[in-house]
Amino acid sequence: MSEVVAERGISTAPAPIASPSELLPYAIFAGFVLFVLIYFVGAEEGVASLVSGTSVHEFLHDGRHLLGFPCH
Repeated sequence: MSEVVAERGISTAPAPIASPSELLPYAIFAGFVLFVLIYFVGAEEGVASLVSGTSVHEFLHDGRHLLGFPCH
């Protein structure tokens, strides 16, 4: 297939690579989302609880055990 492209004279430009300054907002957003996810899975209970009651704890209970966080 590459021979066919070369014979027709079609050239493809390489894909542009994003610079670190262009990727920084996405990296910060992804880090924030991961931090919030780890907080709710690992620490949302007891004194550090942001949500009253046990609804968040029960919703994430199996994931908490799967990731090795103690909760009992």
